[in-house]
Amino acid sequence: MEESTQEQEILSKQKDKPVLAQSSPKQVRFAISAFYFMQGVCFASWASRIPTFKASMGLNDAELGSILFALPAGQIITMFFSAKLTTHFGSKKMLRATAPLYAIALTFLALATTGWQLAAFLVLFGITGNLCNIALNTQGVAGENYYGKPIMSSFHGAWSIGNLTGALIALGLVNLKLGMYTHFWIIALISLSNVALNGKKLLNYNKPDAVVEKTKFFTMPQGILVLLGVIAFCSMATEGTMFDWSAIYFEDVVKLPHNKAIIGYASFMFMMASGRFLGVFLIGKFGRKNLLQISGAIISIGMALAVIFPNLIVAIFGFMLIGLGVSSIVPMVYSIAGNNKKVPAGKAITMVSSIGYFAFLFGPPLIGYVSQLSSLRYSFGIISVFGLLITFLITKIKAIN
Repeated sequence: MEESTQEQEILSKQKDKPVLAQSSPKQVRFAISAFYFMQGVCFASWASRIPTFKASMGLNDAELGSILFALPAGQIITMFFSAKLTTHFGSKKMLRATAPLYAIALTFLALATTGWQLAAFLVLFGITGNLCNIALNTQGVAGENYYGKPIMSSFHGAWSIGNLTGALIALGLVNLKLGMYTHFWIIALISLSNVALNGKKLLNYNKPDAVVEKTKFFTMPQGILVLLGVIAFCSMATEGTMFDWSAIYFEDVVKLPHNKAIIGYASFMFMMASGRFLGVFLIGKFGRKNLLQISGAIISIGMALAVIFPNLIVAIFGFMLIGLGVSSIVPMVYSIAGNNKKVPAGKAITMVSSIGYFAFLFGPPLIGYVSQLSSLRYSFGIISVFGLLITFLITKIKAIN
């Protein structure tokens, strides 16, 4: 789960604000991690069932690609006011209110019987998801400050573990032939229980002592930030493609039975989660610049293997390489941007994420359109070019350790 533009603005505004807590730092860390985990489970529950929607509605790849655009469209709708809501009410109240809404919105998806109904419910899923994401990432920064150590990557690792868990749950329930509506309500009830158990342990921000200076919604990136934004775009386009199309790929190209196609998504998420928890160690061993170059190459190699040799074992290995490759790219890019000496940290990260965020909007639908014109294998081949582009662009940025 990556921070969007308005999330970065909130985080930069509230980074140094004091917090109020009645729980110990360990309890707070566990509570916040639990919310990240459950958000990952909810998202994976939807993503793992995409092949079911495609088959039951008789959608072709282009039609599915158009419908998938509805989810980020819902996220865009909230970009103009979600940051203000979180700032006004505080991340704790917003998270306790929006996490249940996000879980319930998941259950609505199972009620869709036509493409337009699914698109409408995906808009709602995107709206509630973005509101929850902003509150959650703001709460994550508060938790990191309260804990006193750089633990933000572990929160995002918890989201990835939740994604993997959600995929495995879906795999089990599909093979048990449990209906999608029941499946989604099981996840929703678990999420609601988490809010009840851990919601009170979240942190309260004190109200700001002064009015925060208003920032522009979008500022034109310059210089090194443009390159970092393009790198973020390539990585996030890869992530979005894997979230929405990996299970379809394993069903249509690898020719895995419908009830086992989720294995592709799960293998990707397993290595993405592992890579995020190993990120600090790998950065210390290779340095950010070398690790970014290696990560881009790994993405290209993994995608090339899955496209050229679409058999089960090689495709799983390829998807695992892709997960490892994308795991640390966006966190590293944001860190590099935030340490830029010419531009304030909050503004720099906002510039970079503004470019990268468009990948989630246009990446998955583009895969559907290219697939309809040629094949899903060719459309996935485009992603391998993104990996090479990451490796090439990072050589143009000198000021990285």
